[in-house]
Amino acid sequence: MGKPVYMVSGSKGGVGKSIVSMSLIHYLSKRDEKLLLIDADTANPDVGKAYGKTVETVYINLDEKDGWMDLVNRLAVQPDETVVVNTPARSGVGVKLYGTLLTESMQELGRELVTLWVINSQRDSLQLLKEYLDTVGGHTTHVLRNLYHGPERKFELYNNSKIRATVEAQGKTFNFPEVADRISDLLHSERLTIEKVIEVAPIGNRAEVNRWVKECASVFDGVVA
Repeated sequence: MGKPVYMVSGSKGGVGKSIVSMSLIHYLSKRDEKLLLIDADTANPDVGKAYGKTVETVYINLDEKDGWMDLVNRLAVQPDETVVVNTPARSGVGVKLYGTLLTESMQELGRELVTLWVINSQRDSLQLLKEYLDTVGGHTTHVLRNLYHGPERKFELYNNSKIRATVEAQGKTFNFPEVADRISDLLHSERLTIEKVIEVAPIGNRAEVNRWVKECASVFDGVVA
């Protein structure tokens, strides 16, 4: 049985996919997992630029059919690496057109596909999620309410929706913790790893990173379990 493939998605910009990918990589690294990062956000590869020196990183364009074939081929030749796929804002179109190249290969690959779908409190997050589930049905999808966009009660459109029931019939809903803007800026603008931020940050900033990392770990414990 190959290692799992974690697809961090959301299909729209600004929901927090990159920071979820970074925190997941940090979490899995602390578990001594051998990692492969697929950064499909080729236009703005924050995650790849931050982690490319410490984690094996491949850039693949999932807007194109060839990219999806390259992804499946990479999964076939590196079955012992746990894979994190960071997707771009525009990923919904590529998934709809070519996503079955991946989903229909997972059984033969002997790997589990787990999606972490990051949402904000807006309605289009739900519509994009529905379209995604129509393509990846049969595989596990968890929803992460990114609390950067507000407390849990602000996600009432999702909280009271039929799509939530669909998600929780096969996956879970988690609250992804907010981190201070100054930390988020270091991760995105300076393209530092979380480990590096902990190393160089002043004591107050470091305390905030450590708090956030601990709360992220509680989320990912539920995902990995």
